[in-house]
Amino acid sequence: QGYETTLKAFDASLKKLGFDYVDLYLVHWPVKGKYKETYKALEKLYKDGYVRAIGVSNFQIHHLQDVLADCEIKPMVNQVEYHPRLTQKELLTFCRENGIQLEAWSPLMRGEILTEPTIVEIGKKYGKTPAQVVLRWDLQHSVVTIPKSVTPARIKENADIFDFSLTDEEMKQIDALNLNKRVGPDPDNFNF
Repeated sequence: QGYETTLKAFDASLKKLGFDYVDLYLVHWPVKGKYKETYKALEKLYKDGYVRAIGVSNFQIHHLQDVLADCEIKPMVNQVEYHPRLTQKELLTFCRENGIQLEAWSPLMRGEILTEPTIVEIGKKYGKTPAQVVLRWDLQHSVVTIPKSVTPARIKENADIFDFSLTDEEMKQIDALNLNKRVGPDPDNFNF
């Protein structure tokens, strides 16, 4: 992190990739005292045409407010831990109101959510797996989702979520599973 360090790291990554540009580049963590200058470097890369979209990852509302206070280009994406046990409703609302796309990492809670009875029962109704139900829930909340898998069958299954819709009541049932439980580090209490 930091302005010059970020520019150098990006240049090295671009050379390793063998590309002329990348589609999305994110500040991974809100490292206190560094994330704003890191974001300034992303703005430069965007203005210079090396990045098509810029954003942040693991930023809470107060971090976003800090960046928005003096950025030239507002973050286009905020990638955060997001799943039925960590719905982050206030953050989702804030991002929507500010034109920032929320993107979910660990949407399946590292598999922990797949045995939740509410989700299992909803899946049975539609002939879908619990993973598909959760990914559909993300989609209906307008959250971009990144389910991690290396298994071709699971990758295909994860994409097969466009032939059904959850009802408003089912969305509320899944929303009600929130416990503000993280499986990853808390951005406000993490030793960077």
